[in-house]
Parts: sequence; structure tokens; C-alpha cells
Amino acid sequence: MKTMFTAFAATIVLSFAAYYIMSGMGFSSAEMQSAPSVRLY
Repeated sequence: MKTMFTAFAATIVLSFAAYYIMSGMGFSSAEMQSAPSVRLY
């Protein structure tokens, strides 16, 4: 049971770390899914 909780905690920490690191590097979904020729109304 302790191993399962440790794995859950590690997954949560790694997910948040990856989110902030990837956003800082310019890999956010808003930047990856848009192009200059796309018009948003």
C-alpha cells in the first residue's frame, strides 16, 4: 500500500513538473496547435 501511494505521489509531482517545464520551453498546447494563418473569431 505504501508503494502505491508513493507511485501516485511521484506521478503527480512529475506531471506538474513536466507541465511547467514544457510550458516554459514553448511546448504548450496553445503554441503548438496554432499557426499565423489561423483566424480566431
